[in-house]
Amino acid sequence: MNEQAREKQFHIQCAQGEVGGYCILPGDPGRCEAIARRFDSPVHVQTNREYVTWTGTLLGEPVSVVSTGIGGPSAAIAMEELANLGVHTFVRVGTCGGIDLSVQSGDVVVATGAVRMEGTSREYAPIEWPAVPDFGVASALVEACRTLGCSWHAGVVQCKDSFYGQHSPSRMPVSYELEQKWEAWKRLGVLASEMESAALFTVAAARKVRCGSVFHVIWNQEREAAGLDQKESHDTEAAITVGVEALNILIKQDRRK
Repeated sequence: MNEQAREKQFHIQCAQGEVGGYCILPGDPGRCEAIARRFDSPVHVQTNREYVTWTGTLLGEPVSVVSTGIGGPSAAIAMEELANLGVHTFVRVGTCGGIDLSVQSGDVVVATGAVRMEGTSREYAPIEWPAVPDFGVASALVEACRTLGCSWHAGVVQCKDSFYGQHSPSRMPVSYELEQKWEAWKRLGVLASEMESAALFTVAAARKVRCGSVFHVIWNQEREAAGLDQKESHDTEAAITVGVEALNILIKQDRRK
């Protein structure tokens, strides 16, 4: 059966008219209700597997928040099915670990590109294709950071499929590859590591929709290794606020066009 013709999408279990054209994508289902409370008149639409959906409005425009779980495969499924329902603008709001020494726990990172060290994007585009966000969405995220006055950075992030491959590379049979590539990301000034943006940026390009990403920095293992002071941070409030404000900016811009 044609996926776009389904009454309800197979995984997210949402139907036409139940989601807005603008959508925030957190990984954690537990963050969806808190994000939805930033909307006007939020309503819980559906929960299925890792996909929790809420819909409300911003500036009178229907908007949604849908969780994607962890990693590229489940994030790509969410984007595919939401695009089938007419979603045209996505903002990923997630967490990351810092790489560059300038990135501290509690900071906000806006992705300007993503290292495709994961598998999902390879089933959409040749590896030579760069995974980059929509310029308009990335610009709105940067504008939101500036307006809100948070501590922020904009730059390239690294995406992987194995969380423990990053944090315990020496015990992996391919440690020689993981450790050497990690050193390359450091030398290239990659800001942070996460797991979804490379897939989302690539799927968005294939589906002709817009996508950008903003992250809360939990920890920076390189700062720890360098003996620099830091505190582990799990308060995602700033990144969420940036993501919602970026949607407000984009809605206003779209109305002027």
